[in-house]
Amino acid sequence: MTSPDSDNIDGRLHGEQPDPGPADPLGRRVLHMVLVAILLYFAQTILSVITIVQLVILLVDNRKPNARLADFGTDLGIWIAKAARFQTAASDVKPWPWTELD
Repeated sequence: MTSPDSDNIDGRLHGEQPDPGPADPLGRRVLHMVLVAILLYFAQTILSVITIVQLVILLVDNRKPNARLADFGTDLGIWIAKAARFQTAASDVKPWPWTELD
């Protein structure tokens, strides 16, 4: 059984996507893939930092997570998934900063 949150996330990942327009030349796609790979590296670092911060909050605040960090983690995870879809050519839609965050 799926929760309403998982339905929302599924829609954000696989729902209606902006039209990517005409296909980029291969050289431009390679450049975008390199840039997205760098952004993915930074995203992993940010994820590690917020994981540690959330762990400290859980320890200090009687296992009550920070909702804003949890929501940010969800948004970051969705961006990472969209970036991975672009990197593996499962989608031609480039992730943020080329398209809107949703």
